[in-house]
Amino acid sequence: MTSICKKIEQEVLSLPAHERIELIDRLIESLNLPSDPEIDRLWAEVGEKRFSELETGSVTPISGNKVFSNIKSALNQ
Repeated sequence: MTSICKKIEQEVLSLPAHERIELIDRLIESLNLPSDPEIDRLWAEVGEKRFSELETGSVTPISGNKVFSNIKSALNQ
């Protein structure tokens, strides 16, 4: 990592959490290729459906740790 990157990292890590989150969002947006509105619409539908399923209790959430543990177990077989 270059010295300027290290300096930026130190400055960013000193920011309050909400400002770091805003910065992360902007950086991620800067990496994205031009989006396809239809794909964005479809992903939004998936997100809304999954959120609704969680709210209504029609699906049971699984912790990320459990998911990764299951994946590791499957890969080790």
